[in-house]
Formats: sequence, structure tokens, C-alpha cells
Amino acid sequence: MSGSVFALLMLAAALHASWNIMIKAAASAWFGTVLVAGCASLLALCALPWLPAPAEASWPFIGTSVVLQLLYLWLIARSYGQADLGLVYPVMRGTAPLLVALCNVVVLGERLSGMALAGIGVLCAGLLGMAASVLKERRKGLWLALLNALVIAGYTLVDGVGVRLSAAPLSYTLWIFLLCGLPLPLWAVLRQAAALQRAWQQDWWRGLLGGLGTISSYGIALWSMTRAPLAVVAALRETSILFGLLLAWLLLGERAGRLRLLAAAVMVLGACLLRLA
Repeated sequence: MSGSVFALLMLAAALHASWNIMIKAAASAWFGTVLVAGCASLLALCALPWLPAPAEASWPFIGTSVVLQLLYLWLIARSYGQADLGLVYPVMRGTAPLLVALCNVVVLGERLSGMALAGIGVLCAGLLGMAASVLKERRKGLWLALLNALVIAGYTLVDGVGVRLSAAPLSYTLWIFLLCGLPLPLWAVLRQAAALQRAWQQDWWRGLLGGLGTISSYGIALWSMTRAPLAVVAALRETSILFGLLLAWLLLGERAGRLRLLAAAVMVLGACLLRLA
């Protein structure tokens, strides 16, 4: 993997952790999710008229991805409403790359080097290690995190194929966010308009920053999938937990024990192996 792609994926990881923190720090995890999705949709709407349309062959993948990502957003809101970021985030993000790597080889036939496979394994072991200390104390929300791991693996594989067919990675990304961002705010306006208005007044800036962060993060990841093996990109993107750990400590007051710090070191080793693969 080239140094430039690796560096961009590290940026994507930092951005991904940032928008998850925005949701967790909001007064309501559900309305935080609605605001981030809605703002991302608005930003996409402003940019799309200036960009070429994705190739026709990629539209079925866009549609499938939208359905999966709506489910992902709903599960994110439910998970963060029930459990600590320190449990939910590493479980769902640490399990997904293993599923992607398996399906990538079996379904798509994309071969990986021994170094790449080792890097993915080590990185995911570190991710799951992050959850181990929390898991000993509380398991509430665990099943939602595991279910979301399946959803993440699904839309990652779908988009990995779709973006390569699109011939326009940025447009492909923005159409997904435009279509994903519409249903949640519309539902909230129809069912919970007063509560949504209060959430906007309190957390509008989190919605805007989170929307920009999620578009940028996933856009970089999809572009990288046109330059590197899908499974490697999916695994490296999950180094976002390192940034999430730091932000959760600084902004949310969630402590990092010895086990989490050891797991972080294991993740760094996995990322280094992938950089050398």
C-alpha cells in the first residue's frame, strides 16, 4: 500500500471517530444520529449538481447500500443509547473487518498476501481486546453491536464493488449520503417535530460537523477501495478506535485501563503490518 493511501486512511479513521463522538455526546443519541444524517444529506445535495453521475451499473449497489446504511444508523442510535462507546464501537468495528476479509476472498476472489492477512488479524484482535475489559462488567448492547458488525460488513462489500463500477467515487459517495439522510429527518419531523427542534437548537453544530466528518471519512475509504484491496482498506479504517479512545477520554470522561492500552498497541502493530503489506 502506498504511503499516500495509508495516510488518507488514517485521516478517514480520525474523522470516523469524530462523528461517532458527536452522536455519543449529543443530548440524545437518536436525535444526534438524525442530525448527522440530515446534515450529511444536505451537504451532499449542495455538491451533487456540480459532479458527474455514477455509471448506470453502480446504481443497484447504491440502492442496496442505502438500505443497509439506514439499518446501520438505526442500530448505532440504539447501541449508543444502551451501552458505553468503549464497548459498542470496538465490537462492531472489530468484528466487521474479519467478515469482510472472509467474504472478500470467498465471494470476490480478491487475494491477499500473508502480511496483509496477518495485519488484518492482529488489528482486529486489538480491536476486540478493546471491548474485553468492558465486557467483563456489562454486556448490555452487545448483541446490537454484533448485529451491526454484520451490517457494516454487508455495506462495505456492496460499496467496494459498486464504487469500482461507478467511475465517479465522490458522486457515488454523495448519492448514498443524500438518500440515507432523507428518511430519518423526515420521520422525525412527522413523529417528533418538537423534540427534533429542541435537539437542533442544542446540537446543530454537532450535526453539521458530524455530517461533514462522515461524508469525508467514507468518501476517502471508498476512493481507497479503488486503489487497494477492499479487506485491507476496511481493516485500516477501523484504526478509528484509537482516535475514538482518545476522544472518549478527553471529551466524555471514559477511562482507558491497561487492557485497552495494550489492545491499542496491538492495533498499531496490525496497522504497521498492513502498511508494509
